[in-house]
Amino acid sequence: MRLVALAGGVGASKLLLGLCRVMAPGDLTVIVNTGDDIELHGLEISPDLDIVTYTLAGAVNPETGWGIRDDTFCLLRALERYGGETWFHLGDADLATHVHRTALLRSGKPLSQAADSIRRAWGVEARILPMTDQPVRTTIVSDRGILHFQEYLVKLRAEPVVKEIAFEGIGEARPAPGVLESLAEADAIVICPSNPLISSGPILAVPGVRQALEARAAKVVAVCPIVGGRSLKGPSDRMLTQLGMEASARGVARLYAGLVATFVIDAEDEGQKPEIERWGMKVEVTSTVMRTLEDKERLARQILEWAAAL
Repeated sequence: MRLVALAGGVGASKLLLGLCRVMAPGDLTVIVNTGDDIELHGLEISPDLDIVTYTLAGAVNPETGWGIRDDTFCLLRALERYGGETWFHLGDADLATHVHRTALLRSGKPLSQAADSIRRAWGVEARILPMTDQPVRTTIVSDRGILHFQEYLVKLRAEPVVKEIAFEGIGEARPAPGVLESLAEADAIVICPSNPLISSGPILAVPGVRQALEARAAKVVAVCPIVGGRSLKGPSDRMLTQLGMEASARGVARLYAGLVATFVIDAEDEGQKPEIERWGMKVEVTSTVMRTLEDKERLARQILEWAAAL
């Protein structure tokens, strides 16, 4: 089965790891959000691309879900001496990835080639594509002003009240090479359990991607990132609420209506199944919480079964 997954950061990477362990990794293509990308210390940083790559390489820090296992932070501590920005925790080995990426981009290579170079260096068999080669930046309009998403999430710990989300540069963006082709040729498509506003949202906002997904809606499975009204990772629940939406499986399903054939929710939210199904989606109920490797593999096998049924 040729599978394409739309992915954000930590939540998505858990399911992707499970998928790579229960299917041929070479049959998996991952389209990754790049709206979180940021330039710091003169370096081009792509957090979601790196989380996915490190996770599938078996190198991610298991305690955080991002960064590299057993990394050191000598450079960051040294920067403190000069009053440098140290709120975004970049480990020494992680910095090598950003140096490599930045060198490739400044030599004229597109982000998709840089991502593939990094993937190959880490020995990852699954194909990893950025959503676009053009710069797109997720911006949060908040009660503390206009913030880059990383400032909102990391520097300010998602404390500001979100009033609006914008994707700067989205009008000039084009799907990266392979994105539309992989969606058109996939046997099934999975929207991973990522924040629908700032992880899946930027991918779907790239001109042409939502239309490509709508054309393949009968082959799409989405996994809800909200369980019992709470996000399993990150500020999905509070962002939805602050923007006047419902922080629930039902609320996420509304955002994906018309794009998804099968919507996967946690057993805790089974009571919402009849209403969601009235919107034309088949609802599958299971445990979507992935605390262990066994959890990831179990959910991945179920996703493959439901995808095959489509």
